[in-house]
Amino acid sequence: MRKGGWILKVYENSLSLAFILLFLMSSILHALGGAGVYSEEQMAKGKAGVSLGEYMCTSRFWFESLQNWQSEFLAMAAMVVLSIFLRQKGSPESKPVAASLWETGDED
Repeated sequence: MRKGGWILKVYENSLSLAFILLFLMSSILHALGGAGVYSEEQMAKGKAGVSLGEYMCTSRFWFESLQNWQSEFLAMAAMVVLSIFLRQKGSPESKPVAASLWETGDED
């Protein structure tokens, strides 16, 4: 990291890159699994199976994807908001439960 260059640029943005990679991987895995199940359902109805690209163009894929992300965003928002106002005794990330604002920081 001391030398700089492209390795430093990657490291500087490693958190964003990790989240982008996780997003892409989860989307691809969802599409692959969903396409297989959807094709099986279509063939059980006597229709032709669908390719991955065809499945990704269906409303079912987008509905499932948005439902999954909606629940994930809700869970993350709840954790962030609750961690601001609530405390857990013994947690290294939490201020002492009975500590006042004056003891742990100021409002500014």
